[in-house]
Amino acid sequence: MSSRPPRGGIEAVSAAVLAMNRRLEVREVLQTIVTSARELLAAEFAALGVPDDHGGFAQFVVDGISDEQWRTIGPLPRQHGILAAMLHEATPQRLADVRDFASFAGWPRTHPVMKDFIGMPVMDGEDILGALFLANKLCPSRPEAGCGFTQEDEDLLRILADHAAIALTNARLYERSRELTLAGERARIAHELHDAVSQKLFSLRLTAQAAAALIDTDPDRAKGQLREVAGLAAEAADELRAVVVELRPAALDDDGLVATLRTQAEVLNRVHSAGVTFQACEVRALPASQEEAVLRVAQEAMHNALRHAHAGTVAVTLEGRGKGAVLRVRDDGRGFDPGSVRRAGRHLGLVSMRDRAGGVGGLLTVQSAPGRGTVIELEVPGG
Repeated sequence: MSSRPPRGGIEAVSAAVLAMNRRLEVREVLQTIVTSARELLAAEFAALGVPDDHGGFAQFVVDGISDEQWRTIGPLPRQHGILAAMLHEATPQRLADVRDFASFAGWPRTHPVMKDFIGMPVMDGEDILGALFLANKLCPSRPEAGCGFTQEDEDLLRILADHAAIALTNARLYERSRELTLAGERARIAHELHDAVSQKLFSLRLTAQAAAALIDTDPDRAKGQLREVAGLAAEAADELRAVVVELRPAALDDDGLVATLRTQAEVLNRVHSAGVTFQACEVRALPASQEEAVLRVAQEAMHNALRHAHAGTVAVTLEGRGKGAVLRVRDDGRGFDPGSVRRAGRHLGLVSMRDRAGGVGGLLTVQSAPGRGTVIELEVPGG
């Protein structure tokens, strides 16, 4: 039976777990796991390999090796030697000298020298998500001799690996959720293209044909038809530019929520005849999931105001409220009755906006009436 890790070790594991759970992207989670494992066990080198289905690694993340060293080592390793044993047998390995392992076959020429070794599979039930590898235990009291990994190290690494499996599974679910959201956004944009742009182009074609038929017999009517062609062409161009804006990826990670919303409003103001404005006041940084929800709700609300409500002005504001924030999108369009338009509610994306709000603990409210415009408000709690 394994010995119980000391209190200090458990506290270190707890800090590592918190660090892992602050990350959402799979690559960031993998790197945090590796860095945490190396610090936790005081190792010179650490790595985490995620296997593919072809005898290699889909991802292999390292810590303790410089970028230059990593480039000179060459391609990702294959599943052989101790790596294969850990992944295929799904059992921990603790060796005084990894070079004495039965199937050890050497390293690439520029690979750092490794001696004492510990490895731990990262499991989700019976599934092997990956494996943690650490080498060269650092011993301040005897740096020249090394001291090898202990049973206590193995116990700590097992606990870390259990939590790493949860963090990695959550990150994969998050990325899958984002993929599904993007797929839904693409489907919605395709629907808008069909409903708006395609119909305008069809009308433009018919009007142009009518003008051509009248050009000799009724020039004045033909001129009117040609003026309508010009108007339809301008509207179609506006629709296409708006679609391009929606397809352009939001720069939340690089620019932050306020700058991204300001850019979106400025672009829409340029490509539409309506005036679109944005103001922000005392907004703190929000958790990533909340910032994405705020951005998507703002995009949906602006989209509705410009394309469905035929608004002349759209005012977007974002204000800090405690640790959270309040988004407000106000338009002077034709409005609707929120209490009696279930079908319109789906069409206008209200269900999607409410789902986004609920998914991050936020509250969405809608104020509207026929002929009196619409106000969409989203409040998120912050973190």
